[in-house]
Amino acid sequence: MVLENKLGITESAELARIEEKLSKKKALELFECGLPHYLETGKFETLAYIHKFLFGEIYDFAGEIRSVNIAKGNFRFAPVMYLKNALEHIDAMPQSNFDEIVEKYVEMNIAHPFREGNGRSTRIWLDFIFKKELNKVVDWNNVDKEDYLAAMERSPVKDIEIKHILKNALTDDIHNREVFMKGIDASYNYEGYHFYKTGELD
Repeated sequence: MVLENKLGITESAELARIEEKLSKKKALELFECGLPHYLETGKFETLAYIHKFLFGEIYDFAGEIRSVNIAKGNFRFAPVMYLKNALEHIDAMPQSNFDEIVEKYVEMNIAHPFREGNGRSTRIWLDFIFKKELNKVVDWNNVDKEDYLAAMERSPVKDIEIKHILKNALTDDIHNREVFMKGIDASYNYEGYHFYKTGELD
């Protein structure tokens, strides 16, 4: 299924290619400009801003909470009817040390608040938290993609793996553009979502 988009693209491979190209261009702009001063790191409002900034040229739903349930394989992300409560809970979670930050990241991944582009926008959101709280960021060049995806899939049950992977990849080279941009690589993303209806949805 090809998501409806502003560009009128009807072929999934073409949409993925253009989406990655445009989102990387916007991510670079975000790196150069930084976040607006009024946004708090670690809040959903900030994540929504990042998502809209990256994907606003492509999707009408950029920055908006999804209105459909989504799943990958047998794992269902937070149901729409509980999503706003989940995001309020995540906003209130502490983020003063490494463990707290990763636990918050894992919870945001479970929430998966957008229809598309969760991985890229949330990794940027994570790096902004690390940068503010620990003066570090993740060097995604030092993260094995398959290990990362497997650890993220298991993180709702056990987060020790993803903590180990991310801790070993932290760097204080926070102004390095290449380090930042590597986290936008689409190959780090969960793919193969499917949408499903429940009694709570129209």
